[in-house]
Amino acid sequence: MVAAAAIAPPAPAIGAASAPVIEIEDVTRVYHLGDVDVHALRGVSLRVERGESIAIMGASGSGKSTLMNLIGCLDRPTSGTYRLAGKDVSRLSASELARVRGERIGFVFQNFNLLARTSAVENVELPLLYAGVGGHERRTRAIAALEQVGLGSRLDHTPNQLSGGQQQRVAIARALVSQPEIVLADEPTGNLDSRTSVEVMAMMQALVAKGITVVLVTHEPDIAQYAARVLTLKDGKVVSDTRHEPVRAVLEPEVAS
Repeated sequence: MVAAAAIAPPAPAIGAASAPVIEIEDVTRVYHLGDVDVHALRGVSLRVERGESIAIMGASGSGKSTLMNLIGCLDRPTSGTYRLAGKDVSRLSASELARVRGERIGFVFQNFNLLARTSAVENVELPLLYAGVGGHERRTRAIAALEQVGLGSRLDHTPNQLSGGQQQRVAIARALVSQPEIVLADEPTGNLDSRTSVEVMAMMQALVAKGITVVLVTHEPDIAQYAARVLTLKDGKVVSDTRHEPVRAVLEPEVAS
């Protein structure tokens, strides 16, 4: 399990220092499919403080993936406002949104999204390559990120030489290499066994302990319990927003067979 102290702190804020890292006000998102308007989000408001952990839940079609895309600057709202660390990003151009994503947001996905024929360290380097970071610095930062998640001895392994849990660690290292303020995790334990899922959630809790905001999309209540807050969507609206003491992700010792 990765130690909390090993995780790098988030980058400096882009807006006011006291502003919430995520501030969404009365946001709607309407998709036009031919003659049909699909209302994916209907007046959603959300405020998330720096270093907070929140799980977004809801049935298929509830709007949770749309909300994740908006938070991740992968999409823009039809109406309403989204401020990221105090800066209004809801009307930025595509290139401006791409720059914000690269500098401020790390992504972790259910299917890992690793390049199959590329080594772990090269996979982790990719966000820095797109950001124009030089080769020596890219490699140095990618190695450090992999060491943070306990894969310093697997730098040259390709995904097919790694277990599912190790592949997800590579994905987490890739999310961390740009030192983001926010990590967005979309069903990050969906393809993992229960023990490895706890290991991944322990890493997420370590990020929160270092002041990184973690937003988790999940359909699993036992995974949502590791976040300090659970937001539930239905038909594009927030139907509940509850806070609780998160369950601490601790691995039980393996029992020899």
